[in-house]
Amino acid sequence: MTEQELRQHRCCFTGHRPEKLDRPEAEVIEGLKKEIRTAIADGFRTFISGMARGVDLWAAEIVLDLRANGAAIRLICASPYRGFEVRWSQDWQERYRRVMEQANLVRFICPSYSRDCFQRRNEWMIDHSARVIAVNNGRPGGTRNTAAYAKRNGVPVVNVLLKSNSDVFIK
Repeated sequence: MTEQELRQHRCCFTGHRPEKLDRPEAEVIEGLKKEIRTAIADGFRTFISGMARGVDLWAAEIVLDLRANGAAIRLICASPYRGFEVRWSQDWQERYRRVMEQANLVRFICPSYSRDCFQRRNEWMIDHSARVIAVNNGRPGGTRNTAAYAKRNGVPVVNVLLKSNSDVFIK
């Protein structure tokens, strides 16, 4: 298969860290589960997580759980750089490491931290996906920028918070 053909079966995630969410964690996770199952039903077989605390890791854990329960799906971890997680709490670091160990593929997008490493990671995910599952409250930041980049590049964005297309939040 060509890269373009593979891309048609890939879906990535973007979303806020827990402290930036205006919904309970359990509600966000249930929304992610629903949209991931919908993506699988629509033929998506590979999911890409940017590996940040919150939405990215929750989505990756859901994918791994579904895979462990028989779904024929794969997980790509697109971490911005090695050591990305070292300043997090012990719990989040352990979750990060567990997901990385179980992933089908791990990709470090940048060789080290840089001012644009998160944007480069986000663009890499969009450039390798045919759908984005977002948890986007519309506030300025990386999630909104990622949704806007997807829109400019013709990649559909499904916003879990709206349960519809996130174009409402894109300026």
